[in-house]
Amino acid sequence: MHAQKKPLDHTIYDGWQSIGERHLSADGKWVAYAVNPQEGDGTLYVQSIADKRIVRTIPRGYSALISADSRYLVCRIKPFYADTRAARIKKKKSEEMPKDSLAVLALGTDSLVKKAGIASYKIPQQSGQWLAYHKAQVPTRASVNTATQKTVDSLQKKVDSLMQLVVQIKQVKGGSADGMDAEDPADGAAGANTGTDLVLRNLATGKEHTFANIGDYVFDKKGNRLLMKALKAAKDSAIANAIVLYDLAKDKLDTILKGGNDFRGLALSEDGAKAAFVAERDSSTKALQKFYGVYLYQQGMDSARRIVFNNTPGLPQQWRVSEHSNITFSKSGNRLFFGTAPIAAPKDTSLAEIDQVKLDIWHYNDDYLQSQQLFTLQQDLKRNYTALFDIAAQKMLQLADKNFPVVLQTGDGDGRYFFVATDTGRRVQAQWSGRTLKDLYAIEPTTGKKILLATKLDGQTYASTTGKYMLWYDAAKRQYFCWDGTATRQVSKGIPHPLFDEEHDTPIEPGPYGVMGWHKADSFAYVYDRYDVWRLDPSGNLPAKNLFGTASGRKQAITYRFERTDTTNRFISFDEPLVFSAFDNKTKKKGLRLFQGGQLTGSDFLQPFSLGSPIKAKDAAVWAYTKESFTHAPNLFVSENLANEQRLSATNPQQAQYNWGTAELVRWKTFDGKQTEGILYKPEDFDSTKQYPMIAYFYEKLSDGLYSYNAPAPTPSRLNISFYVSRGYLVFAPDISYTKGQPAKDAYNYIVSGVQHLARNKWVDKKNLAVQGQSWGGYQVLALLVQTNMFKAAWAGAPVANMTSAYGGIRWESGVNRQFQYEKGQSRIGYTLWERPDLYLQNSPLFQLPKIKTPLVIMSNDADGAVPWYQGIELFTAMRRLNKPVWLLNYNGEAHNLVERKNRKDIQMRQQQYFDWMLKGAQPTKWITDGVPAVEKGKEWGLL
Repeated sequence: MHAQKKPLDHTIYDGWQSIGERHLSADGKWVAYAVNPQEGDGTLYVQSIADKRIVRTIPRGYSALISADSRYLVCRIKPFYADTRAARIKKKKSEEMPKDSLAVLALGTDSLVKKAGIASYKIPQQSGQWLAYHKAQVPTRASVNTATQKTVDSLQKKVDSLMQLVVQIKQVKGGSADGMDAEDPADGAAGANTGTDLVLRNLATGKEHTFANIGDYVFDKKGNRLLMKALKAAKDSAIANAIVLYDLAKDKLDTILKGGNDFRGLALSEDGAKAAFVAERDSSTKALQKFYGVYLYQQGMDSARRIVFNNTPGLPQQWRVSEHSNITFSKSGNRLFFGTAPIAAPKDTSLAEIDQVKLDIWHYNDDYLQSQQLFTLQQDLKRNYTALFDIAAQKMLQLADKNFPVVLQTGDGDGRYFFVATDTGRRVQAQWSGRTLKDLYAIEPTTGKKILLATKLDGQTYASTTGKYMLWYDAAKRQYFCWDGTATRQVSKGIPHPLFDEEHDTPIEPGPYGVMGWHKADSFAYVYDRYDVWRLDPSGNLPAKNLFGTASGRKQAITYRFERTDTTNRFISFDEPLVFSAFDNKTKKKGLRLFQGGQLTGSDFLQPFSLGSPIKAKDAAVWAYTKESFTHAPNLFVSENLANEQRLSATNPQQAQYNWGTAELVRWKTFDGKQTEGILYKPEDFDSTKQYPMIAYFYEKLSDGLYSYNAPAPTPSRLNISFYVSRGYLVFAPDISYTKGQPAKDAYNYIVSGVQHLARNKWVDKKNLAVQGQSWGGYQVLALLVQTNMFKAAWAGAPVANMTSAYGGIRWESGVNRQFQYEKGQSRIGYTLWERPDLYLQNSPLFQLPKIKTPLVIMSNDADGAVPWYQGIELFTAMRRLNKPVWLLNYNGEAHNLVERKNRKDIQMRQQQYFDWMLKGAQPTKWITDGVPAVEKGKEWGLL
């Protein structure tokens, strides 16, 4: 006989582990991965793939990178969780909080170098030689409560060291190319004395070079140069703000611009031969308006030169260079991109603040509701529009503006055509449609000329890699079209299967399955249907072709999707094998397959597991991915050529001590005769001669997650499935499909039919059934309670009870109106409130509450940004008026889904107490029997 396993309880959450970040060295010989507890200190593992016994652990390591030459791993090290928690309890200032450290590991050796107190680090993308790390700010003496003599001595040593290090920047030649050195801000002004040490380390030799008072820094991709923003020292007037460029090969530092108030947006071309940034150099520190210029440095120049300013030809009238510019070079380095914006009126300082009226004016002609404008206010204040500077032609061109706010670049910035779209004049309709119709244009980046491609387009766009073609999906016509520079043609004609979502069930045109990508040299585009990939010829000369031929996934209901493991490669090539994920829609099994030689390889590829997205070694046929099932915790596996695999990690060994559970697929027919499916979760020690209470948990469709692992964790308000099955419950998760205007009836049709199907089994306790749902699931809980009394208990998180009042509400997490959700989206009514008020009333449980006989717990939080929390109040007060058993939980300041872990833990305990009381006959706790009066809040929790 085996000892009886323990049921899960609320004390086990914190230590339950998951796999975090994953990295493979370019040569495929090393893998790094993090194993993290839900709360506490994680571990970064660095392991040899050839011999998994060779492993190095870095406690609390995270944010790792492996050098391009596969010789070094660099990562950050978090402070101890307990130390950070203690500092938060003491309400320490940010500069006094425990700081990260840096670790540098030479792979295959015992050499591990650590550096304390860092703010960030960077390594060049294509070089394995260099590392730069930025030191964190040291607390000022004023911020230290009690300074011992030891602390003072230590700080003095650091100050002495810094004074010696700044000499190197003071002595470097160079200056301004557009006049004399600009005036620097006074001591203590904005931008002064905010820099810290930047340390450049040669990974091969270990030699370090320190640059003092650095505010920002960037490597070029190839690791040739390091560009830095050096800031004025508060107590040394001889040091000016400057932009400095360090040549890594020559060990040479140049000041390319000296003096100024602010420098931002540092950028280098791929080879480091060009540098650019924006700078403000002429205003006083108290000026209400400040104007920035774009500066360019090219190898061989003495100093950076201002190339764009207020009066530059090509800059629109009353526009300026934005300090929030995203500065980038094209791949060739011939084009420089930056941002511009209209000149904003200066702040009115003539009116005292106490006399200023605080008012929001909602205007019917506004593109966006005032609530949305206020939500995006800070983003809008920084909004800027892409402009281009042609370095060879010395010419500026404005590409984007308020009507065409986004520019889609091609060819890594060197494309022949870019693309823009506008919904000007049609933005208001997003209030009820959720999206807008757009006019699509090609734009010549050399002239700015726009070419109209499509009008009033409802669909998605996919520019080719080089910019030679523009492909788009037209939702109204449900086909793909392609523009080739002169003409537009339909290119998906002849495909015999839908390219749009076949299971779509909301009152809006279905979207496409999407585009896999463009072939090398833009010779083909690849698009998805539900199962397969289709090759489209953008020139229209060749018919569409199924990429998999006779191995089509549709024949076996297997969905294939390309796994892009090299995000730096913009195109698809068959020169190397491609990896596809495969999902069996019938069994829910998953696998990975290689596509090479024009065909899919392997036959026995499906496994009863869920697989995470794979990563690949850049220069080797080695993949790493996670595998999990409901009974197997996620672990990391590696495989060469996907022909074999080995497991590297071993998370959650403690699971074996607990009564876990099983997951199985169940199928039944709904009341209207439709075949459907869902998941039934049972306890590991399930005994068919016993009876078990059952909780139905639902949202929309959940059965594809048959092999997903459900870690025992305090959830945002969903059902903690593994916890409940461990404690002797059955959990049923049915799939639901919908029809226009009938979400309540559809929920009943699918959920209740499934519950009745399972209730035919003697091991289902028909007298102890319950329902639980969050958000849309919470609404469906209410919809069921007014249509059936078969459930003994119910729990609804953030539900809508009254569609008539919710229809015109605001989603405060975005500021948008909720009308689109009912007319076109998830609520699926399909009409306005005034067109079909009957549907809003029929689908609003509030108007049928006298029918409810099931006790109900509601969670509605006062900071819910998705569902107005007054929906919970309407529901609670109405049921209270009807003298029906109801409880309302409002987690103060919490969101739609609980964010704070303490609140997640709390709701898990209350939910268990409620269901145990209602379904198992346990003693009710105080919050259930008596509640918690406001005068006892913070003193009495009602959990006993």
